[in-house]
Amino acid sequence: MQEGYNSNITPPANNNIPNNEPTVVKTDVGATDGQEKCPKCGSTDISTNTNNGKLRCNFCRHEFEPEKVSGMVEDISQLQGQVMGSGATDIVADTNDVLTFKCSSCGAEVVIDTASASQARCHWCRNTLSVNQQIPNGSIPDVVLPFNINKDTAKLEIEKFVGKRKFFAHPKFKEEFTAQNIMGVYFPYMIVDVNTHANFIGEGEHQTRKYFRGSGSNQKAYYDADLYHVEREFDLTINGLSVESSLDKLNNTASDKTNNVINAIMPFDVENCVKYNANYLKGYTSEKRDTNVDQLRSIVDTESKDIARFAANETLKEYDRGVAWSNEQLSVKGQQWKAAYLPVWLYSYQQVKGDKKILHYVAVNARTKETMGSVPIHMPKLIGVSFVVEILGIIAMLFVDFDYSFLFLLSGIIYFIIMFLRYRNSNARHTYETETKKNMANLRKVDNFIKSEKGLTNSTMNGANNKRVNGQTSTSKVFDSLTGQNIGNSVINSVTNSSPIASFIKDNIDKGGK
Repeated sequence: MQEGYNSNITPPANNNIPNNEPTVVKTDVGATDGQEKCPKCGSTDISTNTNNGKLRCNFCRHEFEPEKVSGMVEDISQLQGQVMGSGATDIVADTNDVLTFKCSSCGAEVVIDTASASQARCHWCRNTLSVNQQIPNGSIPDVVLPFNINKDTAKLEIEKFVGKRKFFAHPKFKEEFTAQNIMGVYFPYMIVDVNTHANFIGEGEHQTRKYFRGSGSNQKAYYDADLYHVEREFDLTINGLSVESSLDKLNNTASDKTNNVINAIMPFDVENCVKYNANYLKGYTSEKRDTNVDQLRSIVDTESKDIARFAANETLKEYDRGVAWSNEQLSVKGQQWKAAYLPVWLYSYQQVKGDKKILHYVAVNARTKETMGSVPIHMPKLIGVSFVVEILGIIAMLFVDFDYSFLFLLSGIIYFIIMFLRYRNSNARHTYETETKKNMANLRKVDNFIKSEKGLTNSTMNGANNKRVNGQTSTSKVFDSLTGQNIGNSVINSVTNSSPIASFIKDNIDKGGK
């Protein structure tokens, strides 16, 4: 390995965003409340064409080109300090949700409760009135990503997902399931762009030899490796990191609902977001955000560091035994926040277990068709089949000559966990650390040989942490701090994250639902 150096890096002056007031970009300039008429015929009956994301007049069929938000920083490498859209500013708790508009056609007064709707029809002339100007209660975001997957397509995706999980599905669920009950929902998110400078220092190992000593059941693998001092320093821009801004949906470890499956259908193509217009919401439901930027900042900071760590991994492929970072620094030069509505097709089913109720979701990303869900399990059947698998595993252990025959003894447990996770998908999440768009520049690499190591017994480097992900833990902590609760990870997550057979289990789970 060679040491390389790029002297074009100019590290930031400090490791934090400047303490000055954020720059607020008014994203609803030109928005008008009340009637929004078709520019061709004057009708106010406007909806979304899901085939192309345009607004369409339902009377004359004329279509409008989507309008983009202006004024935000487009070149993230030039982003400095904190910038936010006006729809992402702090929610004012005492803001009245109920607004009254005067119909410009007939003069009647029409009331809109923005807590649950952004449009209403005049009860006299039937014209549609909309709320497009932002009010400080979190109900009007900066941008919206229109639906482009229709209900029939989403219905097929949900039926296909559930159809692959019928064998262990609860009989009552199978009897009552119908994808006709799906709903189109706009969920609130914060879309964050980040301009950073990363500096990682540590040690990495490259395997040079693998060999065995002993024979039969006493045979053991050994490894030789070269140890290097490793440094990676670079500028990194992160584009469109998406974070839930609903307190309820931040709770990905809830015991009474399967919120994590909604998180798992990300990412969205947020670069195609358009300026908010209430007409995009017609025919769909929506939730209002109830968190502020300061409450979500620690999640974004932690996830940004995870993204930087995985970006560095792209330059560490020769270190096949891993890298142990002893110093990780991510200096944030600028952040840009936009409040957004992102589209989801959602099927929900409430399972009643004694005095407990569990809300299961099957969710479809209404832009990409990515599908994830949770299906209620008929536990007696799963336990019974797992017991049979365990018996067969014990028999196989007695008659099959296999170096890792102890795995046969665990076959029933392994089968149970794999099936449980395939149906419940409690470990499903958005892998933002690899899926978020990013760009690395001005890379400085240091790879200095330290020594050769002989006779190592571990297949990976002790202390290797270059594939560590901290963001989900950070989200749980934020939720706990905001609610005063202490929500721990599920037992199954704990087992699969700590068990020696974790990698085997994870490799055998159909996480994509396809």
